[in-house]
Amino acid sequence: MASPTEPAAQAQASRLERDSMGEMAVPAAAYYGASTQRAVQNFPISPLRLPRAMIEALGRIKAAAAAVNLELGELPARLAPAIAQAAAEVAAGQFDGQFVVDIFQTGSGTSSNMNANEVIANRAIELLGGERGQRELVHPNDHVNHGQSSNDVFPTALQLAAVAGLDRQLLPGLATLEQALASRREAFWAVIKTGRTHLQDATPIRLGQEFWGYAGQVARARTQLDQARARLLELPLGGTAVGTGIGRHPEFAERVIERLRTAYGEPGLHESENHFQAQATLDAAVAASAAVRSAAIACHKIANDIRFLGCGPRAGIGELRLPEVQPGSSIMPGKVNPVICESMLMVVARVLGDDATVAFAGATGSWLELNVMLPVAAHSLLESIALLGAAAANLAGQCVAGLEATDRGPALLEQGLAICTGLVPAIGYDRAAAIAHEAYRSGRTVRAVARERTELAEAELDRLLDPLRMIEPGAAAGG
Repeated sequence: MASPTEPAAQAQASRLERDSMGEMAVPAAAYYGASTQRAVQNFPISPLRLPRAMIEALGRIKAAAAAVNLELGELPARLAPAIAQAAAEVAAGQFDGQFVVDIFQTGSGTSSNMNANEVIANRAIELLGGERGQRELVHPNDHVNHGQSSNDVFPTALQLAAVAGLDRQLLPGLATLEQALASRREAFWAVIKTGRTHLQDATPIRLGQEFWGYAGQVARARTQLDQARARLLELPLGGTAVGTGIGRHPEFAERVIERLRTAYGEPGLHESENHFQAQATLDAAVAASAAVRSAAIACHKIANDIRFLGCGPRAGIGELRLPEVQPGSSIMPGKVNPVICESMLMVVARVLGDDATVAFAGATGSWLELNVMLPVAAHSLLESIALLGAAAANLAGQCVAGLEATDRGPALLEQGLAICTGLVPAIGYDRAAAIAHEAYRSGRTVRAVARERTELAEAELDRLLDPLRMIEPGAAAGG
C-alpha cells in the first residue's frame, strides 16, 4: 500500500525543459514544455481553459501544416509524419488535459499556440523513440510551428471552431426548435383566442398564428447565422506575423486550407484576400457573435411568451398547458414552474454577456496589425454557440413539443373588448370605441352593448363580430 507521502511526491516530480528564455521545471508526466509552464505561472487567473473545439482546430491546422511542409520540402521526411500523427491525436482529444493555459493570457493566444506546439512536439518525439524535451529532435517552433505564427493560426482556429460549433450545435438546435414550433402551429391552428398588444386585449388571433410567428423568428435567426458563418470561412492563415506572410512558403496557406476543407467537410473554406484586415480585426467573430445574440433574443421572446401564456394555471392567463417536468416548490405542494423556459432565459443572459465581451474585444483589442483579445473572444463566442444550441434543443424537446392548448383562450374571446374593431366598418371608430368603453365599465360583452346602442340586426352582429373574419388580413373590412 502506498504511503501517505507518495502521492505528494509524485505530484512534485518534474523534469527540466527549456525554451528561448532558459530552463524551466515542468511536471514529469506533462507533454507541454517550458513556454507553457511559464504561461501557467504567469496567468493564474481562472479555471477557464481553451475550448475543445479550439484544441481540435489547432490540432487539425498543425497536422495539415506538417503534411504540407513535407510536400513543399520544408520539413524532413523523418519528422513530418510523426508531427502529423501527434497533431491528429491532439485534434481527436487525446491530449485535452495537457492544455493548461488560462483563457486570460497573452492577447494573441501565443501561449495556447505554444501549448499546442509543445504537446505535439513532445508526442512526436515519443513516437520517434526519443524522450520528451529533446528539442533537437523535434522543435516546437522550428518544426511544429513552421510557416505559421500565433497571429494567423489562433484566429484561424477561432473561426474554424466557430463554424464547427454552428454546424454541430447551434444550427441543429435551432432547426429542432423551429420544427417543434411549426408542429405546434399546425396543432393549434383551430384555436382562436384574444390577441394582445401592449399586454392589453387586441383583436382575435389563432394560437397557431402566434406559433407561426415564433417559428418565423427562428427561421430568420438561422438565416442570419448562415450569413455570419459565410464570413467565418475566410481564414487569416498565411499572414503569419503582421499579414505579410513572412517565413512561410508561398503555397503553404492554400495547401493547408485545402486539407482543412477535407478535414471539416467544408468546401467553402478559403484564404483571406486581405491578411492585414483578417489579422488586425475580429470583424468576422464580432459579426458571428451578433448573429448568435440575435438568435438568443428570438429565443428569449419565445420562451417568455410561452411562460406568460401558461401562467396560472387558475389565477393567470392559462391559455397554454406546459409539460410538467419537475416539482416547482419545496414548500408549496403541487406547484409546477416553467423551468425549461427559465433555463433558456438564463442562457440568453449569458449569451448577451458573451456578445458584449466579443464586441468589446473587437472594438478595443484591435491595435495596428493584431487584435490582442483573441482568447477571451474565442471563449465567449464558442460558449454562446454551445449554450444556445443546447438550450434551443432542450426548449424544443422538453417544453414546446409537449405544449397543449387549454379552452381558456377561446372561452375569453367573447368577453374581449377589442373585437369591437369588427364593428368599425358598420358604425365608425368613435361609436365602436364608446361601445367598448361601456362594455368595460359595465362588465358586459361588446355584443350585449352593441345590441342596445346600435340598430344592427342580430345576424349582422354575428357577421361583424365573427372572430373568423378577424384573423386574416383585410377580413374585417370585407363583406
